[in-house]
Amino acid sequence: MSRLSKAALITFVVATLAGSCLHFLYALWPNGLTALLAPVNESLWEHVKILYWPCLLSGVLLVRREPESLGARAFSLLLSAAVMLGVGYLYHVVLEGDSLFFDVALYVLVMAAFFLLPCFLRTPVWSRTRLLWAALVLALGAATFVFTWCPPDGLLFRDLSLPAIYSLPC
Repeated sequence: MSRLSKAALITFVVATLAGSCLHFLYALWPNGLTALLAPVNESLWEHVKILYWPCLLSGVLLVRREPESLGARAFSLLLSAAVMLGVGYLYHVVLEGDSLFFDVALYVLVMAAFFLLPCFLRTPVWSRTRLLWAALVLALGAATFVFTWCPPDGLLFRDLSLPAIYSLPC
């Protein structure tokens, strides 16, 4: 395992703060561009944007310093997004939780996972499969664009700030 570099640590802090700011961007300046970059409602899916864009930009910066880390960083972004969606779904939908502290803690933890996981993924398999992982990251970005304008039915895409939007069968 290699250590997390000082550049990665600084980038983590800046990216985490930038993602936090993205949460409020659309509310401050509602338009088509900010809708693509920031959550337009309180759905779990829309909140992937506060993770995706800062991780994508910081990942590009860090890959320029360590080109061999592309596959591991791309995989880390995908895994972080999946964990955020999965844990968010479990907490908000299944357990019907509604804690801002939980949401912030989850966000910081998945951001940290994005930055730390590549330190553990130093095997050649990540370099060999880097284009696959990078393509999947781009597909996730395309999905955020498409689902901003045309969200499918489903609890991941419903605004959780609205009352009684979901019920689980008993």
